[in-house]
Amino acid sequence: MNDEVIVVRKAHSLEAVQEHVQKEMLSLVYISQPGCSVCHSLLPQVEELLEEYPRVYPLHVDSEDVKEIAGEYTVFTVPVVMLFSEGKELLRMARFIPIGDLNQELAKYNHLIQ
Repeated sequence: MNDEVIVVRKAHSLEAVQEHVQKEMLSLVYISQPGCSVCHSLLPQVEELLEEYPRVYPLHVDSEDVKEIAGEYTVFTVPVVMLFSEGKELLRMARFIPIGDLNQELAKYNHLIQ
């Protein structure tokens, strides 16, 4: 494992999310809701996985806090993990997200930017 600690910033506006996904070569957006038990159990697993991918910049969005996120990114269920490259959506996984599958996808895209 990488010794680097990943800090997942939290976005509090749709503008912050849009700015984040536009400026980063690879950014991961994690969308959740406060009452979602799957969201709360998956987030630490995603954070741990991201320690292996320091070039993927994560952002956490609470869909109750940023209500427009659902309409802007066509989110029907949570949790949602979306991977972007300079504003272009590369990957979307929702509801039940196998960490192994997410790891394979992150490895693939991470390899492309190296």
